[in-house]
Amino acid sequence: MAKRRNRRRKPLPTESVEIKIDGLSHEGRGIGRIDGKTVFVDGALPTETVEMMYTFQRGKFDEGRTISVKNPSPERVQPPCEYFGSCGGCGMQHMDSKAQITHKQGILKEQLEHFANTQPKEWLPPLQADLLAYRRKARLGVRYVIKKERTLIGFREKYSNYLADIETCQILVKPVADLLKPLSQLIDNMDGRLFIPQIEVACGDHPSEDNTTVCLIVRHLQPLSDKDHKAWIQFAIEYKTVIYLQPKGPKTVHRIWPVEQSEAQLSYRLDEYNLEMLMEPLDFTQVNASINQKMIPLALELLDVQSEDNVLDLFCGLGNFTLPLARKAKFVVGIEVVQDMVDRGRINAAHNNLDNVEFHQADLAADLTEKPWLEHRFNKVLIDPARSGALEVINNIVKLNPEKIVYVSCNPATLARDTGELVKSGYKLIKAGVMDMFPHTTHVESITLFEKA
Repeated sequence: MAKRRNRRRKPLPTESVEIKIDGLSHEGRGIGRIDGKTVFVDGALPTETVEMMYTFQRGKFDEGRTISVKNPSPERVQPPCEYFGSCGGCGMQHMDSKAQITHKQGILKEQLEHFANTQPKEWLPPLQADLLAYRRKARLGVRYVIKKERTLIGFREKYSNYLADIETCQILVKPVADLLKPLSQLIDNMDGRLFIPQIEVACGDHPSEDNTTVCLIVRHLQPLSDKDHKAWIQFAIEYKTVIYLQPKGPKTVHRIWPVEQSEAQLSYRLDEYNLEMLMEPLDFTQVNASINQKMIPLALELLDVQSEDNVLDLFCGLGNFTLPLARKAKFVVGIEVVQDMVDRGRINAAHNNLDNVEFHQADLAADLTEKPWLEHRFNKVLIDPARSGALEVINNIVKLNPEKIVYVSCNPATLARDTGELVKSGYKLIKAGVMDMFPHTTHVESITLFEKA
C-alpha cells in the first residue's frame, strides 16, 4: 500500500527578507523575485526595495507583506486612514491617486490587447472626482466579539474573515462613517447582539441633519425582542435615519421607521438634466455620486446624442442613463432584467414628466426579434452590464445595426472579451478610458465607444 503523502505545509520563514519590486499586480501588490521565484508583496510599489515577511508559500509563487521600505517610490504617499493596512476595505491608499488611475488604465490596456487584440484609436483622459468620503452604498459586516465585549462594524481585515476593528471610515460618506461608533454601542446593549450579521447602508444626495437620507437595513437571524425593536426606533429618531429590518431574504425587507411615509425615502439629483431620481435602499445605484455626475455627460457626449436619435439603454436600472438620454434624444427605451427596476424607471419617468421614454423587462440574452419596442429602429445603444459582461447580448445588439455603441463596464476582462466580439461583428473601438468609481481600491470602471466600421 502506497504511503499517504504528507500534505502539511512547511512552516513559513520567521525572519524578514529583502526584495526588489519591479511590477504591480492587478490586485495592487508589488511583484518581485527571490531566487527566480515570483513573490507578490502587499504594500510594496514598483522601484522600491522592501523588507517583507512571508505570509504564504505556493509551488509557483509566494506571498508576503511589507514591514519596512528602504527606498520609497515617488508614487508612495501617507495613507489618509489610520486603519490602512489592517482593514481590507481599500488597499491602495499608500499610492498616489494619479498613479492609481494610471495603473488602472494600464490594466484596461493590457486586457484589451490580450483578449481582443486591439486598442482604441484614442485614450480618454481618466475621470476622477471625490477621492474620500465618496461611498454612499455599502454592505457592512457586524459581529459582537465576546472577548472584547463590544460590537465591530465595517469591512473585513485584509486576507481574513475577521472584521477589522475600526470606529470610522474615510471612504464612506461622512454621515454614515459617523454612525459606526453609535451603532456599535447600540448593538452592544441589545438582547440579540449575537444575531445581527450585517447592516446595509444607502444614502441619497447631501445627507444632513435636516434631510433624512441615510437608510440602514439591519439583517437579523432571530426575531428582535420588543426592547431591541424599540431601541432601533429610538436610534432612528435620535440620528435622523431610516431603519429597515431584514429577517430573511431580500423580499422580507420592511421599514420600521418612519412608519407613516409610503413613498421612496431616497433620491439623488442630476442637475445638468433637471432630474430627480427616486430610489429604494436596495436598488442598484452608482456608489460614487461625484463620478456619476461626470460619467453621464461623458456617455452622452460619446454617443453624440441628437434630437432625432432613437436610443436603446440596456441594463438600464432605475434610469440613471435613460432619463438624461431622454432629455436629448427623440425617443429612448430602457431594458432591464429585474422587474422592480423597470417599475422604478417608470416611476422616475413620470416623476420627471418625461413622455419620450419607455421601460420594459426582458431577458437580454434571449431572442428579442418579436419585441414590439424594436419598432423604434434604434440608431444608438448604451450598455452598462454587471461584472459578468454582455457576451450573450452582443448578438442582439449587432442585429440592430446601431451606428454607435457606448459600453460602460465594471470589469475590464469581460469588457475586453466583449470588445473582441464586437470587433468580429464589424465595429471599431474608437475611444476608451477609465473612471475612478472606487478610489483606493483595485476596482476598474471603464467606458468605451464603438462605431460601425
